[in-house]
Amino acid sequence: MAQKGSAAKKEEGNVAAVPPVQKNLARPSAEEIFSQVAKNARQELQRPSIALGLSGFGAGVFMGLSALGTAMAAGILGQGNAALIVSRMFYPLGFIVVILGRSQLFTENTLYPVALVLAEKREFWNTLRLWAVVLPMNVAGALGFSLLAAWTPALQPGTLKALTTLGATALDHPPSQIFWSGVIAGWIIALAAWLVSGSHSITGSVLIIWMLTFVVGLGNYAHCVASSCEIMVTVLGHGASWPDYLRWFFPATGGNICGGVVMVTILEYGQVMHGKMIERAAAKARREEAQQLESRG
Repeated sequence: MAQKGSAAKKEEGNVAAVPPVQKNLARPSAEEIFSQVAKNARQELQRPSIALGLSGFGAGVFMGLSALGTAMAAGILGQGNAALIVSRMFYPLGFIVVILGRSQLFTENTLYPVALVLAEKREFWNTLRLWAVVLPMNVAGALGFSLLAAWTPALQPGTLKALTTLGATALDHPPSQIFWSGVIAGWIIALAAWLVSGSHSITGSVLIIWMLTFVVGLGNYAHCVASSCEIMVTVLGHGASWPDYLRWFFPATGGNICGGVVMVTILEYGQVMHGKMIERAAAKARREEAQQLESRG
């Protein structure tokens, strides 16, 4: 009997020691997502500039995976609508690596620190510091990938040709179209960052990033870092000039900022703040009603 009792206690102890698989499966509210976004922003803004720069450079290099995956599939499959759709399925690769790896991607940072600035104005200059470090280092990282792709025999000729074609296609638009294309890309990437902040699992985050960034690739929307990896290969292969790249880069970046800040960050912040105002008004009404009941009693 004593042995059975000790065995039962031991079994209970083992069961109690097993951690829960997932603590909270409830759907997070907009306020909870915003709180997580603000927490992420504070963590990033506390990092020194050298750490931000190294992370930003790494993100620029990693974004080359989007260009590389798309070009490899396009080089194998050739032309056609089916080939276009299949090749763009590999476009999310760089975004998945960068976002889950918490590298500093400029278009993600149109959400996190800006959302914090809307709530805490004192972080404005610190946010500008982050932008001033991350964007140039993202571009430098994209250039590093492009040098590897264009100036070494690392890639198959078909992949390199497909990369050059992707870059030339991205450049072949007027500035106004590039800007509005960038607005859509910035909107989708910031939206992906917002939804990932509310995700409960790595698998869910991967699916969110993949589905949304697949749309960016399929639509050939201008992303200031991912598309730079393609265009710089074209420039380094003498298919375009650096002034051509700059004429593309500034409208694309401006569009990315507008799409991320206006269409996601401000709108989501607005719904969170409006929700809090409604809650405060309801709480005030309940207090007044309770006071009236007390006075009548």
